[in-house]
Amino acid sequence: MTRAPGRVTALAAALLALGAGGLAAQDTVRVIGRYTPGSRPGIIVLAAPGLDSARAIVQRDLDYSDRFEAVSGADRPAGNALNYGLYKSMGATYALELVPATGGVTVRLHDVGRGTVRNQTTAPAAPAGGSVDRMALHRLSDEVVRWATGSPGYAASRLLFLGTDGRVYRIDSDGADLTPVTPAGTRAFSPAWAPDGRRFAYTRMQGGKGPIVVQPLDGGPAATVPGTGTGLNFSAAFSPDGRTVAYAHLTEDGTDVYSGNVADQCCAQRLTVGRFADNLSPTFSPDGRRIAFISTRAGTPQLYVMGADGTEQDVLAPFDYGDTGPSNAPEWSPDGANVVFHREVSRAPQVFVVDVARQRVKQVTSGGRNTDPTWAPDGRHVAFVSDRSGRLQLWVIDLESGRVRQLSTPGAVRLPAWSRRLGG
Repeated sequence: MTRAPGRVTALAAALLALGAGGLAAQDTVRVIGRYTPGSRPGIIVLAAPGLDSARAIVQRDLDYSDRFEAVSGADRPAGNALNYGLYKSMGATYALELVPATGGVTVRLHDVGRGTVRNQTTAPAAPAGGSVDRMALHRLSDEVVRWATGSPGYAASRLLFLGTDGRVYRIDSDGADLTPVTPAGTRAFSPAWAPDGRRFAYTRMQGGKGPIVVQPLDGGPAATVPGTGTGLNFSAAFSPDGRTVAYAHLTEDGTDVYSGNVADQCCAQRLTVGRFADNLSPTFSPDGRRIAFISTRAGTPQLYVMGADGTEQDVLAPFDYGDTGPSNAPEWSPDGANVVFHREVSRAPQVFVVDVARQRVKQVTSGGRNTDPTWAPDGRHVAFVSDRSGRLQLWVIDLESGRVRQLSTPGAVRLPAWSRRLGG
């Protein structure tokens, strides 16, 4: 038996055009959540004079965390006394106070019911000594979420995506600070964050072929991932320790998942054997022991899982035989419990989540075409690309409430990748 001529080329063209696909399972639940603001504790953000811009950033971060209901209508009073009775009557459970401090801004989280300070910390000023660093404020916002709920938010993170000009762009989690991170004139594909948040990988397209390079964000020298010097290589994914990159390697003979040691610049290893099928879109589990990926070995692209060394390959999300179409773009959740991906429903791709332990699949988007999901570091939010506004834009969904919001960008976007929380 021989491989049908042009089959690989057609698959590659479809991937490069769409960056996507879709699947299904026999045990499928389609639940589109509803946003219920009344279920969240109220919080009022109070800022001293001169800190209005800082308050706007923190207030937006807390709103986007989907853990609080914003309460507005009061300013921080002169002096030290806060009016707990007033804030309680306004529906606030917490009051967050921002005041100037030596070298930065201090935030205090007040328990309105008890009339006490629950926690406080200080964010440093920007290195130039001017306004407070936006990322420092995002980290403060994440701390506030942790104080109130026990787990931090995701404000101190960024997304990469592919722009219409073929460059990779970086954007903050709140949609601010849009910055190109690949050179003008470079045609890129499938960006991926390194776990340290200081590097990213992407395919550098060169005449239908392309190596995967690892590029420091500070502009240092790039390194080529071992094994990607020939053919077309795409859909890079870092291992949790940042030492290994898994990727899809496409030639005229087929597409397979490989891995390369980028720490030691050696040891390219083939993890799948096509045998008249294509294997692509790898994603590591948080413990680094397993890789989820897409394979056409059963015909329609489906979601599979294997050991990080290529052993024990098996279906992760059982196919539902007709209700939905192909699957693609999987990404493992930060806690390891779920894998998000998209698959076609009535010829329109939608975002799905599969519970890894139970192999139970849930649809989480509807309306429009929704592709290329990527997890926020809190494991509760997912960003994806949708045409629901009339053009391809970034959207974020809270999987607990179903609330959806847009991250507006000047042009169309593709293939987003969300970072871990960024330290500092």
